[in-house]
Amino acid sequence: MVVNRLALPASRGWPETRPAALLRATLRLVRTHAFRLAALYFLVFAASVLSVLFFVYWTSANFVERQTEATLDAEITGLAEQYAQRGLSGLVQIVAARSAGDRGDAMLYLVTDPDGRPLAGNIAGWPAGVPARSGWLSFAVEARVHGQIVTHPARGSLIIIPGGYRLLVGRDISDATAFRDRVKLTLLWSGLVALGVGLLGGAAMSRNLLRRVELVNRTSERVMAGNLSDRVPLDGTSDEFDLLAANLNRMLDQIERLMTAMREVTDDVAHDLKTPLSRLRARLELALIGPSDAGAQGEAIRAAIDEADRMLATFNALLRIAEAEAGAGQDRTEPLDLGEVARSAAEFYEPAAEEKGFALTLAIEPNVRIRGDRHLLSQAVANLLDNALKYADGGELEVRVCQAGERAVLEVADRGPGIPEADREAVFDRFVRLEPSRSTPGNGLGLSLVRAAAHRHHGTVTLVDNRLGLRVRLEFPRLAA
Repeated sequence: MVVNRLALPASRGWPETRPAALLRATLRLVRTHAFRLAALYFLVFAASVLSVLFFVYWTSANFVERQTEATLDAEITGLAEQYAQRGLSGLVQIVAARSAGDRGDAMLYLVTDPDGRPLAGNIAGWPAGVPARSGWLSFAVEARVHGQIVTHPARGSLIIIPGGYRLLVGRDISDATAFRDRVKLTLLWSGLVALGVGLLGGAAMSRNLLRRVELVNRTSERVMAGNLSDRVPLDGTSDEFDLLAANLNRMLDQIERLMTAMREVTDDVAHDLKTPLSRLRARLELALIGPSDAGAQGEAIRAAIDEADRMLATFNALLRIAEAEAGAGQDRTEPLDLGEVARSAAEFYEPAAEEKGFALTLAIEPNVRIRGDRHLLSQAVANLLDNALKYADGGELEVRVCQAGERAVLEVADRGPGIPEADREAVFDRFVRLEPSRSTPGNGLGLSLVRAAAHRHHGTVTLVDNRLGLRVRLEFPRLAA
């Protein structure tokens, strides 16, 4: 059996025909906000152009008509003066004189008797269909042009003279009518050109808006597909779309940093907690399989509890860092004296410093105020003091708070081995410890929390040399008194 494949209906998997694709693209364009904005722009532009063109036409036509009426009024006034001075016979002579020859001003004259018979003028007879009443009249006259008789429009005024005589003074307005038609045609073509330009401008504006929006959409799709390094391209025009793209890029940068940090935290947690978990399991297993000695089992349980406490401290530190980096706890911020925060932390560590042979000194200026989270700042200062007590071998330990312009400064300086300049950025990462043996207690999260606290308060943290030691400098926006 032969099957006519052209008669089969199109299936879902067949390629879309060109008209259908064009129709679908058109419908998609019509539904966009950019198209509606361009259509509104075109309507406003078209209304403005048509209003201007109508005003120009009306003004031009009205000017020509007023000029014609002014000329006729002046002519009628002059003839009325002649009639008043010389009577009907003088008026007939004046009209005959003015009608003789081709004056070139397109003026029309006619004086008739009460029965409508011409007495003088350049019109052969009373215009057909024109009522014999005083006032402005519109009529047609015959003229010879290049040997042919043509009909021209005319505009005039009729005056009834005592005795039933009529004086018709008019003017051939064919030139004015041609001028008005030419203006009308010119304005019509001008309007069509302007509307075409407006339509093209609206289409170009709509296309540009759609292009800018489509760039954002495509970038968003690639980011959702997993390419977190993709960014919205900027046109360099510094307009609203560039500002939107810049804000989106900064948001994507922050998201990428957070995702990278989360992956790093996951990797670091898996790496750094593997050893303490293994030790915890081994100790519990030894306590289980070892001799039933109450003292040995108690010691194993205490060691397991200590190991669990260290892991809990690590998790708590990670949570505090994550909260600080995410900006949580905004409601806990308050105006506070940075010197009081530093003094409280120093007083807490003063006994431990004396026990280890440190001379703890304070240099605190009064009324150095900032807006911040007291608990988080206290934890940051405590971490700096704890690190100094761990890695410095005695000597002077200074805590300093002062003002530097519009910034509030907190410094902790020691006389320890310091940190090599090449490692001063890496030490702020999670679980980074420069001690190869890792014999000193700690989890490598102290400086990470300090940096998170500084960023949480829109501040900075830097590590600088302190002659024979290290100086950690925190700067925050100072709160005006």
